[in-house]
Amino acid sequence: MTGEFTMRTAGATATALVLTLAAAAAVPATAASIPGRPGTDGLWRMDGYGTVLSLDGDTLQEFQTTSVSCIAGDTARRTAPGTYATADGTTLTVRPGPGGNRATLGYDTSVGHRSLRRIQELPADCTRPTPKDPGAAFDVFWHSFAENYPFFAAKRVDWQHMRDRYRPKVHTDTGREELFQIFSDMVRPLYDAHVAVLDGERVFAQVRPGTEMPSPQLDAKVEKFITERDLKGAPYRQDFANGRITYADLSGGGDRGYLRISGFAGYTAEDAPHPAHLAELDKALDAILTKDRTRRLKGLIIDLRINGGGSDALGIHIAERLTDKPYVAYAKRARNHPTDPDRHTRPEPIRVVPASGPRYTGPIAVLTSGTTVSAGETFTQALIDRPGGTVRIGQPTQGVFSDVMQRNLPNGMTAILPNEEFLNRSGRTYDGTGIPPHLTEPVFTKEEFAKKRDSAFDRAVRVLRNED
Repeated sequence: MTGEFTMRTAGATATALVLTLAAAAAVPATAASIPGRPGTDGLWRMDGYGTVLSLDGDTLQEFQTTSVSCIAGDTARRTAPGTYATADGTTLTVRPGPGGNRATLGYDTSVGHRSLRRIQELPADCTRPTPKDPGAAFDVFWHSFAENYPFFAAKRVDWQHMRDRYRPKVHTDTGREELFQIFSDMVRPLYDAHVAVLDGERVFAQVRPGTEMPSPQLDAKVEKFITERDLKGAPYRQDFANGRITYADLSGGGDRGYLRISGFAGYTAEDAPHPAHLAELDKALDAILTKDRTRRLKGLIIDLRINGGGSDALGIHIAERLTDKPYVAYAKRARNHPTDPDRHTRPEPIRVVPASGPRYTGPIAVLTSGTTVSAGETFTQALIDRPGGTVRIGQPTQGVFSDVMQRNLPNGMTAILPNEEFLNRSGRTYDGTGIPPHLTEPVFTKEEFAKKRDSAFDRAVRVLRNED
């Protein structure tokens, strides 16, 4: 999980860049474009996301707002007209709309766009000091969730009750460790893997009960197990993208393929910009989906059972190699009202457009589990309506889809939370429950490991051979 500007790039949390009060107050108070400056210069409120942006010449400055606070967030530097780069290399693109009072914001690591509306001046809270006492930190924490989190009803959590219960425990002399524990206790009942509380090296985060988060240790254990058991005797096998992608032609004629994707990030150096990861992905796909192989394959297993997420855009990029017809992967919307969780931005359809060059368009079996997380889940969702036939085998995914918001608290702590919904064609989300499989099989249980069984993989092979 990462902050708003960095989205989900493999589980790291971006360090917010905080302006001094003097710098914040120096932001121009009027929204009109300045002669000689880009046409998007000025102040913009984001539709949803609790965010105001200041675009002033070469600088984009984020302000994280609630009804009781305004805290300076990340910055980005202009690299071309309408284009900005953050410190970690994420590219932001601002495109003006008709009339100059509307614009859209896009991120190269994500999918979809955010709507911007010009405002005449910064919110008053942005121009005065924010108290840093424990009570102020609590209030910003509570309001950040109250005004942005979409799933309280689905999780059966009364957030007002949490305030009534815990606010009286916070005093001027409440220590950081105690406050961290209070925040952790408040979000614990959500069991949301896209929710976290951070204070330096101290982190509270958790997953849906009965599941676990991907880890390098689990990934290495599973990779060894699959190599020795499932891919033994495979006539061709190769690792790509810094080991995050594995492909093998399965034994028994080579007309069935196996593609394992352990994440949608980390394809090259972690500090490399998105285009570098995209280039590595294309190298892998070009080597795997050759003209000869796409002609020969009669079935493809895509293994997402240990997938820690990353960039939704990379998932859509892969989906474009798996269809010869355009279709809608899902629609994306965000909560956009501070007191009404049922009000959202207009859903934006995210389309899959066939890529040029060789594509595989035949049957696919997707393997999923509770350790299929975040972008691993949005990619799974992007294959649901794929032409050509896709069957899901294994266990439900983790149940977290949204880009995450990083909210800086005035005492230096950080809250991480989601505010978006990824809708299927029926207008439903899979948040909380995860995407269910068509065919349920155990996945990497102690018994499966002990008996050297991989029931989900074996079921996929049978399905693709029309034996099941």
